[in-house]
Amino acid sequence: MTDKEESGASLFSRSIDLMEDDPLEEIFALNLGDFISEYLISEDLANKIGKDVKDKTTRLKSQLKELISIYSLDNTLCVLGFNSQDEYVVYNSIAKTLTQILDVDACHIYLTQEFTKGLNLENKILGLVGSSIDFDEDIYAKKLGYSADDKSVVVQAFNDLEKVQVKDVSKIDNFIPKYELKEYDVKSLAIVPMHNNAYIVGVVVIENYKEKMIKKPYMALLETIGRLFGTSLHLQKAIEETEELINQDSIFAEELQHKRAELTALIGDLGVQQQAFVERLAKAVDEKGQYKVAHSQNTADLSKKLCKQLGLNEKTTDLVYYAGLLQNIGKITLPESLFTNKGKLSKEEWEKLQNHPNVGVNLLMNINFLSEVIPYIHYHKERWDGGGEPEGLKGNSIPFGSRIIAVADAYTAMTSDRSYRNAMDKDKALSIIKEEAGVKWDPVVVNALFEVVSDSGR
Repeated sequence: MTDKEESGASLFSRSIDLMEDDPLEEIFALNLGDFISEYLISEDLANKIGKDVKDKTTRLKSQLKELISIYSLDNTLCVLGFNSQDEYVVYNSIAKTLTQILDVDACHIYLTQEFTKGLNLENKILGLVGSSIDFDEDIYAKKLGYSADDKSVVVQAFNDLEKVQVKDVSKIDNFIPKYELKEYDVKSLAIVPMHNNAYIVGVVVIENYKEKMIKKPYMALLETIGRLFGTSLHLQKAIEETEELINQDSIFAEELQHKRAELTALIGDLGVQQQAFVERLAKAVDEKGQYKVAHSQNTADLSKKLCKQLGLNEKTTDLVYYAGLLQNIGKITLPESLFTNKGKLSKEEWEKLQNHPNVGVNLLMNINFLSEVIPYIHYHKERWDGGGEPEGLKGNSIPFGSRIIAVADAYTAMTSDRSYRNAMDKDKALSIIKEEAGVKWDPVVVNALFEVVSDSGR
């Protein structure tokens, strides 16, 4: 017995049950439209149905146009829709940033032929679109990539949709180095497919010139970036297909409905991937900063509680939460040795650490879906009395979100273990913050901290 028989409802009885709601949608979903029109209805009713269908098609096209306009390329990673070689150089910047974030020697980004328009990569299933290596000549003219019959570990990872990490490439037979990418010096590598649940768009290849395994937080971040790229590029393809459908004079409403469902699902998936990206990026920052606890996550969680205590709306609370996760973002592009050095830092090293918020702002400006959190991060080192950085803003001229993060960051840092000291007692931390309310921190936010900590028993 089938599930439908067990439920006591056939396909046709299901359509009858829904006739009162939207009979046309149900009829056409069952492909019964032609039968009903030809045999069971009058000419007048057929004309009415035709008008309703036309109105519905117009309404669906309008909804799809709105979806596309709201979810423009500005809300993605800005790596989509390229048609010429000059535009692809943005991938070189992304690859270089990844080498800094992951603390590795080289990074190469490959996309499928479908997403390498303008590069003319002939019969390759994967084409190089970006590399962290600086070249003296036009790398795209070399048409680097992989064919379907290549036995490389890169093609294997692509076909299997499985990440690969190899500590010693000399122990595997299917690593085929490319001279142009200096891969004869490679000792270890990691390969992560860029895909979502339904679509693969390419791979990211990470390389080291010494035997080295990528740390788990960095690898998790890389996998999330792969899924973010996969979902973003899939969404862009769906948007292009939708635009073609909208421009057709004769189109079935059902096709538009299916495309609407696909677009909304992809947008929802991308939102999930964006949040995962932020959270895993924060964990990678904490790993590099030598925190023994999830400092960034704890700061973000406390910031969210402060927002609720202060009665801020949901959107502002979300932005402050993301900013709390990423307030130390600049540290991700600094060498890990700076944070493991327990001795006195050199002047140059100290300046690198002092300037990390600005580095982070520059990085976030290239990730447009996070652009609204930039002011909160940029000004979270300001002081209530105007003695802070980077611009010496004072009092209420400091963005409220920045003032919230500053208090949450201070309290979380004081009450957390670090590699060079133990955590401070919460009462002592509160006492210090209270003493400097009106000097370093907004007194209103400090009062909210006391309420939150008291309520949570933290």
